[in-house]
Amino acid sequence: MICSVRPSANRCNVCFAEPPWTKESPPWQMIDDKLPHNDAARLLVAAVEKWIDLQPLLESYSPGGTDALRPDLMLKIVLIEVWWGRQRPSQWFKDTRKDMVLQWAGMGICPSRSSWYNFRDRLGSHIDAWFRQVLQIAHEAGITPARRGALDGSFVSANASRHRLLNEERLEKRRAELDRQCERDAQEVDQEEVPKWMAKTPVTRLEQAERYTRAKSRLDEFQAINARQNPARRRPRNKIVVSTTDPESALGWDKQKVFRPLYNVQLMCDVDSPLTLAYGVFAQNSDGGTFQPMLRLVREEMRLPLAQLFCDATYVTGCNLAICNQQKLTLYGPWQENDYSRTTKEGRQRMIPKEQFTWLPEENRYRCPQGHPLPWIGKEKRVQTDGEINVMHRYRCSPKHCRACALQPQCTKSPARGRAVKRSEHEDLVVAHRARMATEEAKTLYRLRKQTVELGYADLKNNRQLRNFSGRGLARARTETGLNELAHNLIIVERTLRNCENPFAAPENIARDTSYQLDSLFTAG
Repeated sequence: MICSVRPSANRCNVCFAEPPWTKESPPWQMIDDKLPHNDAARLLVAAVEKWIDLQPLLESYSPGGTDALRPDLMLKIVLIEVWWGRQRPSQWFKDTRKDMVLQWAGMGICPSRSSWYNFRDRLGSHIDAWFRQVLQIAHEAGITPARRGALDGSFVSANASRHRLLNEERLEKRRAELDRQCERDAQEVDQEEVPKWMAKTPVTRLEQAERYTRAKSRLDEFQAINARQNPARRRPRNKIVVSTTDPESALGWDKQKVFRPLYNVQLMCDVDSPLTLAYGVFAQNSDGGTFQPMLRLVREEMRLPLAQLFCDATYVTGCNLAICNQQKLTLYGPWQENDYSRTTKEGRQRMIPKEQFTWLPEENRYRCPQGHPLPWIGKEKRVQTDGEINVMHRYRCSPKHCRACALQPQCTKSPARGRAVKRSEHEDLVVAHRARMATEEAKTLYRLRKQTVELGYADLKNNRQLRNFSGRGLARARTETGLNELAHNLIIVERTLRNCENPFAAPENIARDTSYQLDSLFTAG
């Protein structure tokens, strides 16, 4: 029997195949009786039916052809699998044929391996909207005020070998050889055995050639970034490499000190609840430049009333403090200080810091501890690691004062030039931030960061087993991360609302106003 649904008035009917079981089927009822009331699978199935609007997903299917399997049933299975730490579609294919809980959730459907891979790619454009719906429901229900968040990043390995990285010379040689082979394939000329690194069929060789072209563009980006580095830190051109398996990935050192292709996963966890407020995946090997996209995601797209944000020193820059000040957001985090910087400071002798110089704003100059003036001599634009431009004003003491000063050995290594200090255009915000972080109240609040976002990564990597992405490319990495965080929030919302004394009625302006009843939607045609 076939069931049909009409996503919109301007489209033909999209037909979905009727699942093997119904809720009246004896196998389904037998499993349902044995499944605990508070089981995670039961919570996820109920949450999908109540809190997620699947209409856009249904409209993404084209009419005609073989009847597709019901996407709501496949989504339930996927969320259960990622919650159990099974991230690969190949694993979903195997589990649906032997796991009774998945058969219960999917009403007995057994999709093919390719169906699972295609379904994962189809989900990518819908996960963000579902994530926002669940957060809005949690906010309206009072589960979270969504006013305090903790932000941090962690590396997850890409689905690419760390032993197959190519520099510019080797990449060009392989591209030339691959192009010649593709030309022979087009002429249908019999060839000898191809090299081990080359794909074995004409179709896969064309795909490999396209991937190598993207690898060349990515390598050019790496070369451009390296060229902008300080000459003392610039690497030789032949040492810049790229992954041909996953060209979009970044290259860097992971937590185990292994140089490999990876992605940077950013999480903003709620301080007042176990919920995740936002997530992001970036193809870069540092946290620099991720603060503003994550803040924009929470404030503009999620529209959450975030008022306090806790993060480490990487995110605390003058430009970010200016953005937070503009948006009335209080940032908590150390200023240019972490475990590595403290060790460095302890291991070397420090000159008299700029903090001991007196700033005279009305005169636009500094005064050194000995009372000598440091007038303004110019300004420069400094490009930070996150790409932001920070204007730095320079002030310098006259050499005649430095050469005769008693503090000269502790103040400057170049008395012939005179001691110089720099002041950022956001220096007032930096001073106010450091003063706030020195208070006991700020120190107490900042301790909440490691109790939230660090636990979020522990859950993601240890419980959900997301240490390596199974898909290749940034889009699939975002999809995998989004599925895990969506399942995480659905479990929390459903479990919390079930334990409430007063059952929550979803607000009319979210979720329920665009959702539908699955039983009435998938009816026999």
